[in-house]
This record gives sequence, C-alpha cells and structure tokens, in this order.
Amino acid sequence: MSFPEITRFAPSPTGYLHIGHAYAALFAEKIAKETGGRFILRIEDIDNARCKPELEEAIYEDLNWLGLKWEEPVRRQSNHLTDYTAALNTLSNLNLTYPCFCTRKEINKEIQRAGGAPHNADVSVYPGICKLLTETERMERINKGQGHAIRLNVAEALKITGVLSWKDWSAGLQTANFDCFGDIIIARKDIPTSYHLSVTVDDALQDITLVTRGEDLIESTPIHRLLQALLGYKSPQYFHHKLIKNSEGKRYAKRDHGTSLRFLRSKGKKPKDIRSMIGMDS
Repeated sequence: MSFPEITRFAPSPTGYLHIGHAYAALFAEKIAKETGGRFILRIEDIDNARCKPELEEAIYEDLNWLGLKWEEPVRRQSNHLTDYTAALNTLSNLNLTYPCFCTRKEINKEIQRAGGAPHNADVSVYPGICKLLTETERMERINKGQGHAIRLNVAEALKITGVLSWKDWSAGLQTANFDCFGDIIIARKDIPTSYHLSVTVDDALQDITLVTRGEDLIESTPIHRLLQALLGYKSPQYFHHKLIKNSEGKRYAKRDHGTSLRFLRSKGKKPKDIRSMIGMDS
C-alpha cells in the first residue's frame, strides 16, 4: 500500500443511489482516510439525455446523509468537454482514430454474416466495417451530415504502446489482453467523448492514484491502460472490489427502487443501518 492514496467515487445522475453505490463510496473514502490521502467526488454526466439535475442533487444529499466528506469543487464532466476534445485530438494526430457510421443493427448483421455470433445476438466487438472506408468515402459521408462515432484503431495503438500491465490490489499484477476487444468508441455520435475516454482523462487530471470500483468493471481496465499510455498519463493502481448482491446473488441496479438510499431513508433506516447492511460498520 502506497501513502497517501487519492481515491474517487464517480456516480452518474441517471437514477438514485442504492446500497451498492454506498459500498463503493464508503470503500473509496475508507482507503483515502486510512492512508492519510484524499477522497474525491466526481459527477459523470456526459449523457445529456439520461442525466438529470434533480438526480445530481440527490447524490449530494444521499452521500451527505451517509456522512461522507469530499473535496470541493466537484468535477462535473459536462463542464470539461474541452479536456476530452483535446485528448481526442491527440489520438487523432497519432492517426489512431477513424469515423464509424455503423448502427448497432448493421454491426450485428455483419458479425452474423461472418459467422461470429448467433442470430439476434447483441455483440460489442466491432468487426471493423468503417475501418475499410477510404478517406474520400469518409469525407463524403461526413459532408452529407451522416452521424458518426469515433473509434480507436486498437491494433495500431498497440504497435505504439507494446504490452501493457497494471497493479490490481485484489488480483495482483495484470497484463492487458485485447483479444476480446474490437476498435472501441472514444467519441459517441451524440457526445464528443465516451465513458472510457472521459474517465481516463479525469483520473489523470485529478491525480487519482488508486481507482476503486466494482469487480464488474475490471474488463474495462485494459482500455483505460491503453488510453493512458497513448496520452502520456501515469497509470494509477486499481482495486476491483466485490459487488453487493441481493439474496438471489444478483447485483443491485438503479431500477431496484427498494434498495435506493432515498427509499431506505424514508423507511426509517439510519446511516449506521446502511453500513451494517453492506458490512462497512467496522
């Protein structure tokens, strides 16, 4: 364990926080306290269609109620789009990006045609359709106003970075494996960035030294390590902690109204009760 650690909790205001969020936030704050470090709250609100101001206010209320303390001002991603555009331009200047005009339906159809997925499967590995377009074809589509995302050419990127690794406090030294990745989206059709690009930039600009998050996100780490290497960022360490699950062994979701902190508070639960429920009362 290095000292001190700078950790963060980065929720999206697309729904009310539930007890799984409480565990993640308290876990990050606990490590920061134990190491004499800093705990940072970030609001990941790049999705204008789903993020709501009232839900952002609810995040502050719920975390205050739990007793968490964080540094001000809180970084809101929607206020820092220029940071993500600058990172995107860096990748473009390395000739590692290209526009993708494909719909999800077109991608699935191509994968099925190639025999790579069962019928109607919703797959995420991009088969490289738009990578084959010429520069003239790309510009013709863009000039016609055709919507497009921006993808990272992962194979070319790896030629620059070589083999990548990271230290995970829960799983030990990890080597990035990109066999299951296609060319990832780093800017969406409707937003000039993506989750992967934004979180990588934010962690670097906020000097995060230890990324704590649920074990379900460990598969995203190779992507983040790749972006860190390409953008010249120092890599933080990681701790992918357990997920809080219900009696059926399923992870909690924002749609599970009965486990939201707001609902539990309305039923008379106290912060100490929440901590006890998630095993954070010590």
